[in-house]
Amino acid sequence: MKLINKFPLKITLTAILFNMLSIAANATSLLVGSFNNNSVLNFDAETGEFINTFVTSGSGGLNGPVALTYGPDDNLYVNSIFTDNVLRYDGQTGEFIDEFVTSGSGGLDIPQDLTFGPDNNLYVSSTSIATSNSVLLYDGETGEFIDEFVTPGSGGILAPFGVRFGPDDNFYVSGAVSSNIILYDGETGDFIEIFAEITPGSVPGALTFGPDDNLYVANFGSSTIERYDIETGDLIDVFVDNAGGELDGPVQAVFGPDGDLFVSSLNTNNVLRYDGETGDFIDVFIEAGDGGLDGAGWLVFTDEPNLISEPNGMKAFIGSSIILGMLSMIKKYKKS
Repeated sequence: MKLINKFPLKITLTAILFNMLSIAANATSLLVGSFNNNSVLNFDAETGEFINTFVTSGSGGLNGPVALTYGPDDNLYVNSIFTDNVLRYDGQTGEFIDEFVTSGSGGLDIPQDLTFGPDNNLYVSSTSIATSNSVLLYDGETGEFIDEFVTPGSGGILAPFGVRFGPDDNFYVSGAVSSNIILYDGETGDFIEIFAEITPGSVPGALTFGPDDNLYVANFGSSTIERYDIETGDLIDVFVDNAGGELDGPVQAVFGPDGDLFVSSLNTNNVLRYDGETGDFIDVFIEAGDGGLDGAGWLVFTDEPNLISEPNGMKAFIGSSIILGMLSMIKKYKKS
């Protein structure tokens, strides 16, 4: 048998191969900070299965990884709480790039959370009440200190913890000791108002804006997730009421690609999943100790390519089978 058009078929087979392999490489991942062994672990965002250690233990001097975020350059930024700096890692491989914010820059002391703003600059909460008690602003390209965006104690803040820009472009900060959420001007950092009062001693931490634009607060002291009205600051409900007692010390709550809510539980060393509409408990998404997890901390979902460094057996088999099949067909067609 003689092929009428060999060359287009060859191109088509090659395109199919590359398309299949790229699908495998672009699987969405959930990165989890593993506080006690100074690493960041990579889990499948759909199944919760461990993939690999994305940032190896102590890479770049990492000591006490807390907040994680991807920057405008698609690299991963991590607060290293015990070295008072922000480290940058390759967004696809997890390899250490540099110390993006140097230790103590601008007075940074106990960095807890970080976020890139609409201006692409980096905002870091400096939690120490004794020395800083502020939110610091750094150049998003160089890491150089710019200024104190939220000045020490502004609006009565004590131990600024979670930081996020809201859908209204204002800046929200949780006060872990002042037990409140304080609202600041998103451009100037000026105090606007106390957005929400939290039960004293309950330790409000990480902040997340949901699909409904309302504010979700990880309450470490009460082991709950509370939801606040973005317009009024009123408490809507205790979204995760922890009636089953499975949550103990929530570090961060984030909405996943499927709309469900994922919560890292420090004291049970796992990641839990809740219904994104009702707050009902679904399951333990990542088991305690899975992949070496030790001190389940901050979370970030990512669809960065090549996070899965090695294909599993089935993907490798499919890939090699396609390659071998292509080679044999090409040889056959050359003879025909």
